[in-house]
Amino acid sequence: MEKVLFEQLGHIAVVRFNRPDVRNAICPEMIVRLCDIWEKIKTNSEIRVAIITSSQNGIFCAGADLGRYISLLNGRPAEDEWDEKILADDSLGKKAFLRDIDVGKPIIAAINGHAIAGGMEIVQGTDLRVVSDSAMLGLQEAKWSIFPAGGSTIRLPEQIPYAKAMEILLTGDLVSAKELDRCGFFNYCVPEEQVFDKAWELAEKIAANGPIAVQAIRRSVRTSRGLGAQAALDHELGIALPVFKTKDAHEGPKSFLEKRPPVYIGE
Repeated sequence: MEKVLFEQLGHIAVVRFNRPDVRNAICPEMIVRLCDIWEKIKTNSEIRVAIITSSQNGIFCAGADLGRYISLLNGRPAEDEWDEKILADDSLGKKAFLRDIDVGKPIIAAINGHAIAGGMEIVQGTDLRVVSDSAMLGLQEAKWSIFPAGGSTIRLPEQIPYAKAMEILLTGDLVSAKELDRCGFFNYCVPEEQVFDKAWELAEKIAANGPIAVQAIRRSVRTSRGLGAQAALDHELGIALPVFKTKDAHEGPKSFLEKRPPVYIGE
């Protein structure tokens, strides 16, 4: 059974965790496969937006597999080809959790169940989020005396109020999706059975827009953080000006004047 499923539906890629027997805990094989998938999304010009979700409702991802992945980092000898790949390239784990890779395209998290530890860290690396109103989320690493090294100490205080981020990080307690929704962590908090449909609706809207403009807007937002105000504005302009010179930038206004849907080619 494939532990991570991938399919491309037009301009939309769908990635599904598929290890429900252990709550989608991420093992070395899943890490390698996720890295391959992120690279595919990044390099395939036909893909304009991606959705990350679970193949089964009730659980999105329980984080890293303590027995298979964390034990490997703690010195367990390699037992198969997946272990050997992880030990040969320590960047794979960072990329799999969307820490040290930027796919360059919007990723929507369709969180159709609990997202814990590394599962929540993957969510923090996405751009838009739809969550089940019955889901619980949290970073429990401190409870097991390990570190949420997928970027949470940097990202979470940027994405929700500082005090709430510190409570989640330092207590290790789980928080309801509804509470995090009030903090602005999600775009939509809906019944579990509606999560994927709402994420798909967002993906279709994004995929219908000019892909060069979408990717440039996303890149500007992500790369201007931390810059001073004027530096950020100058940086934005450097990203924006080339967009106006593209074929799609001519097609957009032309289609509006001709009262027809635009046909974008990504050029």
